[in-house]
Amino acid sequence: MIDPIQVALASDSEKIQKVMQNLDAHEVQIMLTDSEGNDFSFQIDDDTYFYPASSVKFPVALLALEKVNEIPEVDSNSLLSVKDDSLQTTIRKEVQKIFAISDNEAYNRLFEFLGQDEIHEKLLKKGLQPARISHRVGTQNADNSMTRVISFYKNDSIAYSRQAIENETIEHLQLNKIQKGKGFYKNDTLVNAQMDFSKKNYLPISTLHELMKRIQFPEKYTESEQFQITESDREFLLDVMHKTPKQQGFTDDEYYDSYVKFFMFGDSETPMPDHIKIYNKVGYAYGYLTDCAHIIDLKNNISFTVTATIHVNENRIFNDDTYEYDEIGIPFLAELGRQIHQFYLNKQKK
Repeated sequence: MIDPIQVALASDSEKIQKVMQNLDAHEVQIMLTDSEGNDFSFQIDDDTYFYPASSVKFPVALLALEKVNEIPEVDSNSLLSVKDDSLQTTIRKEVQKIFAISDNEAYNRLFEFLGQDEIHEKLLKKGLQPARISHRVGTQNADNSMTRVISFYKNDSIAYSRQAIENETIEHLQLNKIQKGKGFYKNDTLVNAQMDFSKKNYLPISTLHELMKRIQFPEKYTESEQFQITESDREFLLDVMHKTPKQQGFTDDEYYDSYVKFFMFGDSETPMPDHIKIYNKVGYAYGYLTDCAHIIDLKNNISFTVTATIHVNENRIFNDDTYEYDEIGIPFLAELGRQIHQFYLNKQKK
């Protein structure tokens, strides 16, 4: 059986070959599942660490929809508030912001709702391992083990309240390449030492890929492996996963169609074609770019699931905001998506 990943990586595209010529530095990992359920992989290694960034918002969004479904008094449209947060919102609104624009505060609110221990326990029970989601993103005290009080409202009164929870202390990850680079900035000062990622979030490509398959094809999994969300919530989830930011009401100029869609269209700000639907979640930070997507071409009857990560940090310094996202990383992922799509187009013609 021909491996579509190998065909894509053998492309003479400069966007692909620039990475392939320096493969070790870019830490590329790729998984692909075709429409017939055949799996392909490239350099997948769950024991070698990469920073998952905002891709961790994907399982947290799913678990939040599942958890709210377990509370009889409320649902995903019920108003909720987090202690010391001035915004009243709903689980659905926060899930939408996570997929439409990868909003950090939305993720942090759902993280407070779940807590580190529950996230870990539920992913473990579903067989979604290895994984560790232990901290919030883009905020002070991100790894605080104490969650905040959550209140849900109905008719202007509290219908359900969950008190603050003390979670287990975060332990150091024991993984290959957990110390990275040659320096990092801390409080505007350069520290000439490797950066320690051992207390950061961990979500490898294999687990991310499984998450997407379980949402797209729940019937292929046992009940205990599925996310127990309502059919209404699942339809909502699939809707917000593929629609562009503007289709969902986020109209700022920065939110072009492929703002958080790297595969196929990430290196262009032109409108995406209507017949291509990309259900996905990206992550990017510390020079790591990750995308997990289920791609459907309605016009040509093509579909596949692809997950990949790449590291772009030529100077090997972290926290200096000098990463080659636009020059190397996003063009590589966009071209990888196009090459895989073209592979299946060519296959149809034979």
